[in-house]
Formats: sequence, C-alpha cells, structure tokens
Amino acid sequence: MVDFPNAKINIGLNIVSKRPDGYHNLQTVFYPVPLYDVLEVLESNNDTFTIIDNDDESLTKNNLCLDAVQLLRKDYKIPPLKIILKKNIPMGAGMGGGSADASFMLKLLNEKFNLKIPESKLAQYALQLGADCPFFIYNAPMYAEGIGEKFTPVKISLKGMWMCIVFPNLHVSTKEAFAGITPARPDFNLKELEKLPIEDWKDKVINDFEKPAFEKYPQLKRIKDKLYENGALYASMTGSGSAFYGIYNTKMPIDFEENYVTKWVQPQE
Repeated sequence: MVDFPNAKINIGLNIVSKRPDGYHNLQTVFYPVPLYDVLEVLESNNDTFTIIDNDDESLTKNNLCLDAVQLLRKDYKIPPLKIILKKNIPMGAGMGGGSADASFMLKLLNEKFNLKIPESKLAQYALQLGADCPFFIYNAPMYAEGIGEKFTPVKISLKGMWMCIVFPNLHVSTKEAFAGITPARPDFNLKELEKLPIEDWKDKVINDFEKPAFEKYPQLKRIKDKLYENGALYASMTGSGSAFYGIYNTKMPIDFEENYVTKWVQPQE
C-alpha cells in the first residue's frame, strides 16, 4: 500500500510565553500544501526500512515512521513490514516532513490492517510522536496553540492561487532558532486570520523566528524580499526555517542568484 504524506506551511508563528516545562506556548496557522513524500508499506518476513537515495544510516535507525509502527504495535497486532520512503519534502525546512511521514504511517496502517481506529484516537497516537503530528491526521487548515498540539479549524482557502516554495541550502536547528526568541503577545491574533484579506497579511501576520534568523543569515531576508519584489501577495518563512513561501495570484518567473531549489504548487484547500 502506498500513500503520499504532504508538507505544511505556517501562516504566522508567534511565540507567546515560555512554560515551566521548558517548552514554549505558540500561536500559528497550519496549512497543508501539495508537496509530497512517497510512503510504501508491504508485509514481509522481517522489518526493514529504506529511505531512497539516502546514505545516512542514522536517518533509518531514528525515524518517526518506525516510532509510529512500534506505537501501534503496543495495542494492535501488526506483522513484520517492509517500509520504503522517498523524501521530497526537505528535512529541516520547517515544512513538517518528518511529522507528516509518521502521521501518514499511522493512517496507512489503520487502513491496511483494518484496525478501525477513529480519527480522534489516531490524533492521540500522533501526539505521542510530536506536537504537530496530529495536524497531519486532520490535514486541513488549523489554528494551533499550546505547544502546537491544540487545534481549531479555520476557514482559510488558498485554492486556485499559486505558491512559490524556496529551499535555501541551509539548516536552522530548532534549538538555534529558539535561542533568538523573546516570547511576547502578538499585536494581531491569528484566530482572526480568516477575516483578513491576503493582501493585508504582510504587515500583520508575523513569523517571530524571522528576525533572529535574518540577523544571523542575511541571505534569508533576501529570499523574502525577492518574493515580494516578484509580486507575492504575502511571503514568509515557515516554521523555524529555513524554507520560505510566497503566495501569488498567478505563477511568475523567478530567479535567484544563489543555487536555491524553487517549487511552484497550487494548494487544494
């Protein structure tokens, strides 16, 4: 059985407070985008896990897909599996690729072995794998708060628009990203995002990780500036970086002097 885990973007990302447990409370809107990994699961004589075109063995030994399988095996009888993963969503880009793979593994196993796990319970399993993993169970636009695990559906649609996603050759670790953050309440409440036209997002919808990232990596600011110069209605870094996206009415030619990967997609929601 084959499935296609998709990426997400953050529309706005505000770090509002630090918690006693060391984590941070945040506010953001998660939005699914049609950029896909490929996940295949087959019954086998023994467990194997392969990431296509990958030479880093650590990625196959410590992977959320395997954690998802072991999590369900605690409660359900699941036979040995041959798992093959083709990565198209860049790692460390703030697009949720690892979380998507894990959540889609839960959904795939539920379907393949007719486990009849309801969506709400799948989301509970997903939360044990990562704060943002339940989003990919629902896979619809969501306002998220807490540590990113509390969801409220939002009526936002980018269907019919074009999105340019830019991947710089740079990995920003989550620890590094949070080191530059001073938590504060935002001026604009992202719960109100669905009432705000996209043309007005530029000055109100902020990703708090951008400012410290721009100070350390000036090339990232140039990416955002280029997207706006090219006619984007809204442009932002997603997650804690380092990928950026620009939202356009129409697909526009865009060239970066640096060797960045750019992909144009059309959201389905």
